[in-house]
Amino acid sequence: MFECVVNLAEGRDVARLDDLAHVAGPCLRDRHHDPDHHRSVFTLIDEPAPLLEAVIALATRAYRLLDLRPHVGVHPRIGVVDVVPFVALDPARADEACALRDALGRWLADAWLVPVHFYGPRPDGTSRTLPEVRRAVRAGLAPDLGPARAHASRGASAVGCRSILVAWNLWLADTPVELARSIATQLRRPGLRTLAFAIGRDAQVSCNVVDVDAIRLSEVYDQVDALAPKGVDHAELVGLAPRAMLDREDPARWAQLALREDATIEARLGASARLGATLQGPHPA
Repeated sequence: MFECVVNLAEGRDVARLDDLAHVAGPCLRDRHHDPDHHRSVFTLIDEPAPLLEAVIALATRAYRLLDLRPHVGVHPRIGVVDVVPFVALDPARADEACALRDALGRWLADAWLVPVHFYGPRPDGTSRTLPEVRRAVRAGLAPDLGPARAHASRGASAVGCRSILVAWNLWLADTPVELARSIATQLRRPGLRTLAFAIGRDAQVSCNVVDVDAIRLSEVYDQVDALAPKGVDHAELVGLAPRAMLDREDPARWAQLALREDATIEARLGASARLGATLQGPHPA
């Protein structure tokens, strides 16, 4: 099984999001949207052929419905189909995830004339992260595939292959964004990427847990709660988490950490014990 987490530049129009969910079909396991970020995250899981077909259908519909030109939201973005990582739920199949990335990238560039920037392991033996791709785009570096300049309405796309990642936000009520940025900087370490956003009078510390075996959400929560003058207002899980992440936390804290059994990859798949064991094993870099 493979996961694909499609980040789209639309988080407000529920009718459009329902339309997009419909074309994703049975591969769709979760949908999350945020009007302040003006962004949605569609989590699709299946075997390679149906998964790639569903991602192509979702991207096609997104390009026909959405236009990057009037888009305004607090989250950084480079395109309508903004970020598309593929994940092998069995680490032994990581090369297949990268093959799916390459196939989707070629299709985006050829069918829609969208500049494509790859991240994760690359054919030349190098590797780069999504933050490195974002910096490269800002610096005006050439894409891996497609035209040199972003399309007016579709923008560009970052397409990757990576290990399991958990996206998780902490909301700080009535907090200046400058303070949230300082807290985000203090949190940042190997295995944990952080940003901070202003949302009205509140602030959000956005966390990407890129090493789910090393980072405990309760420790991150407690650190932010101690640093923020008014503490943490609430936590938010974006998409799905592996069951192993819940198992490392006290069940009494799951609600506080926005963790739920029904929001695990295994629960959404009705996973077998064998898959559950796979997800608890080591993940590729």
